[in-house]
Amino acid sequence: MHKKKNLLGLKDLSRQEIESILQQATLFKEIFNRPVKKVPTLNNKILVSLFYEPSTRTKASFDMAAKILGAGMVNFSVQTSSVKKGETLIDTVKNLESMGIDGIIIRHGNGGAPHLVSEKVNIPVINAGDGFNEHPTQALLDIFTMIEEKGYIEGKKVTIIGDILHSRVAKSNIWGLKKLGADVVVCGPSSMIPAGIENMGVKVVHSVSDAIEDADFINVLRVQFERQKGNFFPSVREYYREYGITTKRLKKAKEDVVIMHPGPMNRGIEISTEVADGPYNVILEQVKNGVAIRMAVLYKLLLRRTTE
Repeated sequence: MHKKKNLLGLKDLSRQEIESILQQATLFKEIFNRPVKKVPTLNNKILVSLFYEPSTRTKASFDMAAKILGAGMVNFSVQTSSVKKGETLIDTVKNLESMGIDGIIIRHGNGGAPHLVSEKVNIPVINAGDGFNEHPTQALLDIFTMIEEKGYIEGKKVTIIGDILHSRVAKSNIWGLKKLGADVVVCGPSSMIPAGIENMGVKVVHSVSDAIEDADFINVLRVQFERQKGNFFPSVREYYREYGITTKRLKKAKEDVVIMHPGPMNRGIEISTEVADGPYNVILEQVKNGVAIRMAVLYKLLLRRTTE
């Protein structure tokens, strides 16, 4: 990532660049055990958090990451901004840049919006999720968590189950995991599997039992009702019966299988409460690792500009 001024997606990063971010996150995670959680590396830097869609974990962890590093964070409220008066995305970011900010973190409902912004400004742009396209920092924290749990990714079987079609998390995970040598299986209703996803190097399986068998990791995706335009499965009950991750289903997986979920969870739809709160899951660890990963990303992008 040292050659790039932005983080737009894992599709654009090399294995070496991904590993560099993960290594930096490992160093930053040690800070959480200190009495004073501060590394004022990015003092005097100001970031803008530009979220056109709701967020809890991603937004809060970027805020916390910036604060630990000593950077200021301006949270831009779309609901009370000139966007409501018809201002375009590009006009918005160019106005913000003219105020002297040092970087933009953007979440947008349209795929490619962060890429467009990066072409119009001269400061780092970080994609916090764009449409159905990518969510790079979520995938990085997922991969970071996997490595913490198993030591390495190469050759491990990672099964991603659920709404692959509408999931930017799935796309970024696939790009990153394949570059690190994992075997990736995706599973879900046919209506939720994107056409041609096999071209990304994954295996498509429609039987949950087959997908789970011998899995090292199971990443359970949220059913994104707010993104679905149409009926992608007969009913919630039907979905849970066919694709919900339950203790009974996990008997097919390895004994030390790790259960992950990017959140927020729909309990009783894609995952049972017993599994969500059980010994298999590392869901809360993912949240903690999100801060370390986002610290690493901010550090690598903004420190480079500081030392140029």
